[in-house]
Amino acid sequence: MQNKILLHTCCAPCSAPIIEWMLNNDYMPTLFFFNPNIYPQEEYKKRKEECICYAEKQDIRFIDGDYDHQQWLRQMASLEEEPERGKRCLQCFKMRLYATASIASELQFTQFTTTLTGSRWKSLSQITEAGKWAAAQCHDIDFWDKDWKKGGLTERRKILLQENNFYNQQYCGCEFSIRT
Repeated sequence: MQNKILLHTCCAPCSAPIIEWMLNNDYMPTLFFFNPNIYPQEEYKKRKEECICYAEKQDIRFIDGDYDHQQWLRQMASLEEEPERGKRCLQCFKMRLYATASIASELQFTQFTTTLTGSRWKSLSQITEAGKWAAAQCHDIDFWDKDWKKGGLTERRKILLQENNFYNQQYCGCEFSIRT
């Protein structure tokens, strides 16, 4: 029996090695794409479409979260000048992972995780804090704080990136990270 898990996903390059690992280790992920931080909207669409295509190729369910960049900006108000890995990133993670935990709870998953912990751009401790906080806000849901950069997954990411000819963005997604 496969363990069902909701996987918050940010992009196909980060998702592919994690999906592969899960499928090889008795997990059946459902992808949840909720990234209102991504700017501009064309970038958002490009990342989402690539995730959808990869999910279809792997025969994995894909759930599309709402794209409300204006709401995201309101939640980041007064944090615009924060450095990468600062308070703005923590607030962004909390927003996105709370939405993930809520969907996971609604769909009766018992566990969720995120591809964000596989990113070289982000702080594992911030993501873990946000994920555990989000899980605590919902009923009967746990956050799996696995570090997806370990166990050869960073190297596997590079291989899958080339094999699938994925678009490889050079910033986390928000307009504030473009400047760094």
